[in-house]
Amino acid sequence: MFNKILIANRGEIACRIIKTAQKMGIKTVAVYSEADKDARHVELADESVLLGPAASRESYLVVDKIIAAAKQTGAQAIHPGYGFLSENAAFAQRVEEEGLIFIGPKHASIAAMGDKIASKKLAKAANVSTIPGHNEPILSAEEAVGIAQGIGYPVMIKASAGGGGKGLRVAFNDKECFEGFTSCRNEARNSFGDDRVFIEKFVEEPRHIEIQVLGDSQGHIVYLHERECSIQRRHQKVIEEAPSPFISEATRQAMGAQAVALAQAVNYQSAGTVEFVVGKDQSFYFLEMNTRLQVEHPVTECITGVDLVEQMIRVAAGLPLDFVQADIKRDGWAMECRINAEDPFRNFLPSTGRLVKYQPPLTTMESASPERYGVRVDTGVYEGGEIPMFYDSMIAKLIVHGKDRLDAIAKMREALNGFVIRGISSNIPFQAALLAHPDFVSGDFNTGFIAQHYGSGFRAEDVPHEDPLFLVALAAFIRRKTRERAAGISGQLRGHEVLLERDFVAVVSHGEGKFERHALQVSEYAGLIGQATVTVGSQVFKIECLSRLNDIRLVGTVNGRPFCAQAERGAAKNPLAYRLSNNGFAIEVTLLSPRAAELHALMPFKAPPDTSKFLLSPMPGLLVNIAAQVGQVVQAGERLAVIEAMKMENILLATQDVKIAEVLAKTGESLSVDQPILRFE
Repeated sequence: MFNKILIANRGEIACRIIKTAQKMGIKTVAVYSEADKDARHVELADESVLLGPAASRESYLVVDKIIAAAKQTGAQAIHPGYGFLSENAAFAQRVEEEGLIFIGPKHASIAAMGDKIASKKLAKAANVSTIPGHNEPILSAEEAVGIAQGIGYPVMIKASAGGGGKGLRVAFNDKECFEGFTSCRNEARNSFGDDRVFIEKFVEEPRHIEIQVLGDSQGHIVYLHERECSIQRRHQKVIEEAPSPFISEATRQAMGAQAVALAQAVNYQSAGTVEFVVGKDQSFYFLEMNTRLQVEHPVTECITGVDLVEQMIRVAAGLPLDFVQADIKRDGWAMECRINAEDPFRNFLPSTGRLVKYQPPLTTMESASPERYGVRVDTGVYEGGEIPMFYDSMIAKLIVHGKDRLDAIAKMREALNGFVIRGISSNIPFQAALLAHPDFVSGDFNTGFIAQHYGSGFRAEDVPHEDPLFLVALAAFIRRKTRERAAGISGQLRGHEVLLERDFVAVVSHGEGKFERHALQVSEYAGLIGQATVTVGSQVFKIECLSRLNDIRLVGTVNGRPFCAQAERGAAKNPLAYRLSNNGFAIEVTLLSPRAAELHALMPFKAPPDTSKFLLSPMPGLLVNIAAQVGQVVQAGERLAVIEAMKMENILLATQDVKIAEVLAKTGESLSVDQPILRFE
């Protein structure tokens, strides 16, 4: 077994690998860029080596620097994690040539499966079902359109070396195919250094289901059941679960057998994933094989009890698997939500900056331990740390393990309620909405679920609450308890003591000067600390909460039912308001005396300034292209600019016909949110 390994990655996956290595008694070496000098994985590792500047191409993708770091520190093996160089066959081969061990499959297996065009040919030879398509590299956008017309729309345009949703587009017509081909090629060239693109038929209403495989150097290969990954946005997974609520046991076994056959065809050693698209009739077709550890591997670990990172290290050390197919169990139901730094209410634009508050929910499972039926958080961040613009948007992976699917959903909703993130935006409200959607709860969904239900974007009204007045009552409870504490302070001037009001008017803001008002009363019941009765109209809320009132996360009961909610004083434009959230639903409440509420109703609304004459940057990022010039008339739908953030190209289009009056930013400039780029006449 190894004494020391180097982890050629960053973020949560680097931290995840370190935990298992520590459990196995193996020392670890972290590598980092200048942007990651204070990162969590650097702190957790036994040693660390600086690779270079923030850009991946100058740090995490530089093979020579990683090899040198391994030799410098005496590491015997390198674990690539996922992304970056994890599926780079030349890197794996170089590691072996330098006398080091690559903790992953052999470079020949990576080469065979990493090229999506070659992998489909191999899959056919191994009698694995494949999707119709054009499996040769396409040289131009015009050629792509002709091929797509021959296959029949819709088609999927995919970069041969792509992954993680990058270098992938779905086209429903010639225009989308032409533009999608160009974007795919650019993203693939920038992210993977390989701009080959191919096209295949897009199966409508598909499920995305993948099989986890594991092989050793003695030729033993097993599959560890499936993962359901159909909840996707822009072809990036949002929620994963194991097992799938859709496929039958017969389909599961057939998919597993084909996955093993494909792995055997390339002499696969280590952990890998065979991805399938599954039709409504449970027919399935091979998509690709990921020759690495998957982001969503924790759900498989939960239901099988197998530490996949440990198995990868054991296999790389030449040890055989110590179990056979019949030994692999399937216990309970696991789910994973990817918590990303993005604003779901602004079309999921990236959100970078400092994590002013970062308090994950209470965890009862660890990545390298056998605990079951609880909550696990895999993360590479910490409170006060930075979310840089140079890498992907993941903050953490929230994983739960339940006795069945409904139990897992309930655990996940509760955990999301308790996940505190401030300073940047996160997709937690969107995750909460997905988990509460009737079609998700019933298991009736496919990869088009998000596009179908949230095709026009995600809005606050997409997160209804079963009882929104509960949050109004909770705000009044907090106000009352805060005043009680102030009333108990000694030395108050006689006649000017803090009074405990009973009657309030809760003013709920809906933005743009729109409000709703609720008269309410607050009183103690049973005379106990941490308890009060709040009456809002005809509804009565008996609230018990012993959390500290200055905590954001509040835990207690309402009318005997447990709750977890978040509350804090001081909204963005109203320092007197309370902002509360629960189950993805958020409100802003100001508690006033009845007389103050009367006066508040007379206050005029000040409209925000008109910015319709400007193209504003919707996110922090790098301005890589300005497609318009002064004096040019641009039609609605045409490209205005391209911003790169978190390894994704974001194209800004004209929403109406406009004439360019002034260019206010320069190509190559780092933009902030709402920074003007163009001015229109």
